[in-house]
Amino acid sequence: MLKGFFLSQFVLADEIAGTTQRASAILRQIDDLWRGNSSHSQFSMKIKTAHYTRTLALEGWSLGTQKTLVRILSPKKEQGVSSLKSGKHLYTYLPRTDRTIRLTSSMMMGSWMGSHFTNDDLVQESRREEDYDIDISFEGERDGQGIIEFTLMPKEDAAVVWGKVQLVVLAESLLPVKEVYYDEDLKQARTMLFSELKILGGKIRPATMRVVPSDKPEEYTEITYQLLELDIPLADSFFSINQLKHR
Repeated sequence: MLKGFFLSQFVLADEIAGTTQRASAILRQIDDLWRGNSSHSQFSMKIKTAHYTRTLALEGWSLGTQKTLVRILSPKKEQGVSSLKSGKHLYTYLPRTDRTIRLTSSMMMGSWMGSHFTNDDLVQESRREEDYDIDISFEGERDGQGIIEFTLMPKEDAAVVWGKVQLVVLAESLLPVKEVYYDEDLKQARTMLFSELKILGGKIRPATMRVVPSDKPEEYTEITYQLLELDIPLADSFFSINQLKHR
């Protein structure tokens, strides 16, 4: 009888380990959807608030998970405003005043360019499996679609701002449909919706991501990719303060 009990415990442990490995592999694949070893992209950002609606055209480059450069192409009023991420540091260049600002940790949760994305969103590029314990909380059919739902809880020593993240992907393609973010009190803070599947970087990916704040559901920020190139030649030196100021 004891032999059967211990055997069942070993089988259960193997099943849990297998589920954890599968969940991590799927999350890893999703983390890499919009980034390879390096990337170049062109995209628009539409920002809708209670006071205004505006659209920015942007160009971006990345190298690994540690280096990112994003530059505003239009409108003319903000043309040349750029953000550089190097490691955990984030810099913003303002061409009108020819000023470069290094953002402090207290500014990380501030809005990036008046959008519903935060400065922290630009900096946090590590794999989620490194920062969160991952559980498959639902797998089956919902609203006529086969889906897998993941619940991510931050690891004890993880430097993350969210108390919980729920992610829904299509079971067949493993493409993301929705992410729901909760604050440290586990109150829903924002939802990210993925749509408009098209070929980008040689693969089918969602071209549009819309972030909706939970306390202002009539507002949103929507990013739509027009171009995505992956694994292109880029040098470390490209991600410099001088390049940040380049017009």
